[in-house]
Amino acid sequence: MARPSQQLDEVLLQSGRALFAQHGCGGLSLRMLAEHAGVNVGMFHYHFKNKDNFLTQLLQTMYEEVFAQLQAEVNHEGSPVQRLREALCLLGRLLREHGSWIGRVWADAAQGEKVARQFLEKNGARHVILITGLLMQAMQAGEIAVAQPTHALAFLMGSIAAPMVIVPRALDMGFVPAILQEPLSQVLSDAAIADRVSRALYALAATNEELHRA
Repeated sequence: MARPSQQLDEVLLQSGRALFAQHGCGGLSLRMLAEHAGVNVGMFHYHFKNKDNFLTQLLQTMYEEVFAQLQAEVNHEGSPVQRLREALCLLGRLLREHGSWIGRVWADAAQGEKVARQFLEKNGARHVILITGLLMQAMQAGEIAVAQPTHALAFLMGSIAAPMVIVPRALDMGFVPAILQEPLSQVLSDAAIADRVSRALYALAATNEELHRA
């Protein structure tokens, strides 16, 4: 007869959420997880068999929660550019909330961690496809100027996503002068995200002729 779960698998996953951003794939040990969750290592093996299985489930679970929110925003009613605006604002807020573990996945993948690389291969393009689809719809509707979708996407990600990844890391590393810490942290606010989205979409609405005149 199978032993009752007592939801210990979920307890371990919650500990993984709390510890992953700091320790990553390589530094997160089974003993560390078990101690944080208050369970014995044997129960970890009972539920997940090995560390790779655990990390795969942990990262996929966290990503699906983020992706579901973004997908719901994309599917709202409204014109393409309205839905694009709201999706980009949400993306900025999601990066603010989840940027620590997302950044850790990218760092781990760059260092050759197998689970992180497999995760990015499976999921790295999913949210990009959502945003690109809205971009192309907005172009077809004449709400933004026709351009190479990849160029427009790169501009949007540089304007909206990059600050949400770079600024928290800069603040955490402690080399930002004290006088700049508060003003820089304001870059992460809802109002600042919305402002950057508005400015970026305004720029994308300009035609090539208007850009050349400017």
